[in-house]
Amino acid sequence: MATLLHIDSSVFPGEASSSRSVTAAFRKSWEEQHPQGTVIYRDLAANPVPHITADAWSAGYAAPSERTPEQSAAFAARVKLIEELEQADTVLIGAPMYNYSIPSTLKAWLDNVLLLGRTAGETPSAQGTPVIVVASRGGSYAPGTPRENYEFVQNYLEAVFTGTLGLDLDFIVPELTMAPRNPAMSELVPLYEASRRRAFEDATAKAKALADRLAA
Repeated sequence: MATLLHIDSSVFPGEASSSRSVTAAFRKSWEEQHPQGTVIYRDLAANPVPHITADAWSAGYAAPSERTPEQSAAFAARVKLIEELEQADTVLIGAPMYNYSIPSTLKAWLDNVLLLGRTAGETPSAQGTPVIVVASRGGSYAPGTPRENYEFVQNYLEAVFTGTLGLDLDFIVPELTMAPRNPAMSELVPLYEASRRRAFEDATAKAKALADRLAA
């Protein structure tokens, strides 16, 4: 049976969150294609994982017999997150842009699952796994826009997911999400609506495409 690892990190619940709305659409389509599949779900806003500690970090480079009780406990929590990533046939992540970067809760998850010699290194343990990132943002940071140099979400996640973890990364980017609520952006509402439609269409299409890929 196929396994989906679904991670949300928006601080806003349900339909109040653009990234959650789109990840929900992807998951719905994925579950329709995999009715017997398994979904591992983590809501990092409701249940954040621990930020990396000295014990959790150093335990990754110590032999099990040499770890202190504190290191062993901290490392066990990391291993659980790592195993969820390794078990997944598809990874789905909601990554809204906060202050030009990803939520700190998502960064904490990444710091835990990045382990040199296992998930990172010459042969990453989850190498080749498809990962879909819904990178929502209130404005637009696309090439050619005034704030393209402030785009630190896709650039960072490209380095981590592709360059370090060896995952097969694809983005869905709902942008201009503040347009309906910010009078100064009112003229951008049609562009926001078009971006939102594309995001939902992409979510459904990519979920189906991945289902076909897994079935092949």
